[in-house]
Amino acid sequence: MTGRNTKMDEINTSVSRRRFLQATGVTGAAAATAVMGVPGTGLEATSAEAQTARAQPNTVVTKNICHQCPARCGIDVYTTDGRVHAIYGTADHPISNGKLCPKGPLGVYILYDPDRWRGPMKRTNPAKGRNEDPGFVPISWDEALDTVAARLNALREAGESHRFALLYGRGWGASCAGLQGTFGKLYGSPNVAIGHSSMCSDGSIISKKMLDGNAGYNAYDYAHTNYILMFGVGFLEAFRPYNNNMQVWGHIRGRKSPKTRVTAVDVHVNTTLAASDRGLLIRPGTDGALALAIAHVILTEGLWEKSFVGDFRDGRNRFVAGQSVSPALFEEKWTQGLVEWWNVELKDRTVDWAAGITDIPADRILATAREFGSTRPAMAIYERGAHAHSNGIYNGMAIHSLNALVGSMYAVGGLMNQMGPSYGAMPADENEYMDDWAQNGAWKDMPRIDRKGSADGYLMANNMMQEVGPNHLAGNPYKLDTMMFYLTNPIWTAPNGQVWEEALKDVFIIDTSPFPSETGHYADLILPDHTYLERLQDAPTYPFQGFPMTQLRVPAVEPLHDTKYYGDVLIEIGKRMNGPMGEYYRALGDTENVLRHLAEGFRADPGDNGVTDFESWKEKGVWYKKPYIYRQVNGTFYRWDGRDYTIEMTEEEVQANLLKTPSGRFEFRSSQMEANAAWIAERTGRDPARLMFPIWEEPQHPGGGDLFLVTPKVALHAEGRGHNIPMVIAHLQPTVGGRGEAFCEINPATAEARGIGDGDMVRISSDAGEVTARARVYAGVRPDTIVLPMEYGHWAAGRWSKAVPTQHSGECTINQSDRVTGQCNYYTTKVNVTKA
Repeated sequence: MTGRNTKMDEINTSVSRRRFLQATGVTGAAAATAVMGVPGTGLEATSAEAQTARAQPNTVVTKNICHQCPARCGIDVYTTDGRVHAIYGTADHPISNGKLCPKGPLGVYILYDPDRWRGPMKRTNPAKGRNEDPGFVPISWDEALDTVAARLNALREAGESHRFALLYGRGWGASCAGLQGTFGKLYGSPNVAIGHSSMCSDGSIISKKMLDGNAGYNAYDYAHTNYILMFGVGFLEAFRPYNNNMQVWGHIRGRKSPKTRVTAVDVHVNTTLAASDRGLLIRPGTDGALALAIAHVILTEGLWEKSFVGDFRDGRNRFVAGQSVSPALFEEKWTQGLVEWWNVELKDRTVDWAAGITDIPADRILATAREFGSTRPAMAIYERGAHAHSNGIYNGMAIHSLNALVGSMYAVGGLMNQMGPSYGAMPADENEYMDDWAQNGAWKDMPRIDRKGSADGYLMANNMMQEVGPNHLAGNPYKLDTMMFYLTNPIWTAPNGQVWEEALKDVFIIDTSPFPSETGHYADLILPDHTYLERLQDAPTYPFQGFPMTQLRVPAVEPLHDTKYYGDVLIEIGKRMNGPMGEYYRALGDTENVLRHLAEGFRADPGDNGVTDFESWKEKGVWYKKPYIYRQVNGTFYRWDGRDYTIEMTEEEVQANLLKTPSGRFEFRSSQMEANAAWIAERTGRDPARLMFPIWEEPQHPGGGDLFLVTPKVALHAEGRGHNIPMVIAHLQPTVGGRGEAFCEINPATAEARGIGDGDMVRISSDAGEVTARARVYAGVRPDTIVLPMEYGHWAAGRWSKAVPTQHSGECTINQSDRVTGQCNYYTTKVNVTKA
């Protein structure tokens, strides 16, 4: 045993006998034999020491955080005699509550994946391509880190530090993702770090920001809501936090009284739709039209929450279909622009109009609108199914507006924003280590390679990772020299990844994944990270229930191979940089020193579970403070006083902490959209007098085909290594009997018209390219849509993954993005489908 594991053994003593026996595989009669001995069998307990050895294997229980999705569930990792063999949900962790989703136990397979990189390597074959052998050879960590630092120092000395880019996927706390921004600031590159959020759900974040001023995902009070209206969410497949969603589903649909009613909107029958009270199969990209019609009904039938929104001054409802209203007649409270929105857009958005747009019968739209509008509390939630289209900004704004109309913002059973943890200061202040180049270098005048923030690019986007490869290939605005990747594989994840295959041929690539990948196949250096069961790493919660929380990954075993934690890789490269930058990283020391400093913040703000410092954080695995401190009740905002919500907030406090718009209100007329109206109108052709409201706009569907291609995540989609785990491959699509591959779901009428039978191989083609997959004739998918999960088609990512016959959906997905949010439009390509 190592010193670290021995310590964890000492502080993790509260293991139930049942859990211990389950985890160690000693149960029933076998347990009795181990403890008592069986006379005459050779298994006698010959001594107290022998008896103890048989009864108590050297088992350690370590706190860690799952890495199978963004949920960040607390896990108990069981290690016996140095080998991990079981993973359970941590009983006193607010997200996992002792439970895990089907992905949770897969960490064992990820840790012991035989296809993992064994240590740092360098490329010996200068030629790059899908069919080129990289010729990787092992090197030492010192050689690898010295090579990177020498390259970066040379770029900086030549005044070309902007030609270094760092691209990353899921960010995990201050000890890795939090170090990246500082690295770019001290080094001097606008391209450190470019996140994958534009290829995830920036459409959700930015469309909400336009209305309520908060640039982040919402937290939700699911347990107390009475109605959930879901647009393309996949709540029981992949919506964060998936494990807790299943737990709360059992509560709101079972024990809770009244039972929460659920309406789910999607393009095919998935687990969520099947489990809901009402399922609405919608034409892709038209979710905004449905939301506008629901808003129309809420207003014409007087169902809006007057204590939050406001009311007509004389109490008479003047919202009548087709008729304009004088804004002077309505007095708004916590909203801005409702009557203007009605006059510009909503007055004509009837259920009959929406039925023609969405293909949903008018009576079902009307029933949904009345239920949602008359049930309190209620919430409307959405994700990529709604906003991954060219009109995604407006679809998102229309849906989120429903939350304001029914008064669910910051209310019991409503939605809120996530608070952050009470971290202490870093070991050093980066501002004290900035040389002249960092402060005044010409790199500050260089545009980002993804053209985010530039007038001729995507001014309002957070990131535009999908544009990095194409822009580098075109030399627009310049060519990169060196690229480093962390937790992202854009050759495979980006739409039309064939472009990235060409783009990365002439740039020096550094990949940090623990596993082979398509992007890693093009790498010049492999600097492999630990798997999550080998890391010491913080992980503040993704939006959950609003109250602040941060978790800690503690290594369950010493690294199996010659790998290094990514945060320490950044620190070690930083130490090798010339000038004050190197001094800063030497002051940081290493990851553990960073985490110890962060944990100092807990001394002044102890967690509800007794966490006050680094050691107690390791012991518990999580720090949190309940409850969420803000609440809106009948149009009045309150703060928590330590016992109840009694401290009434001023309008200034609401604006500073909650509704962070210029007006301090929920803005149906978005100030931020209006401030950029000229830019948006010039680049999109939109009417500058209307584009600041949630409006209807027909989506643009590129690709040249006649069927929509939708590529959703499924329950066993894992961000760690799921595609290379045989048991995942065997159960990927349970709703259509998935076994060993990803099926193309196709409607029976659509299949018959094309001569396609169940089980036939089909060719799916667009202007970007073509792929093949096996057809599953399925009545649960719309006739104008095919569904192919984005999971397989890997060609450089492990033996089992490469053996799956399905090709990758991204190779026929057009690279189109929402011009406002930068959201990658994964679900909007139209394809042709024929029998292969």
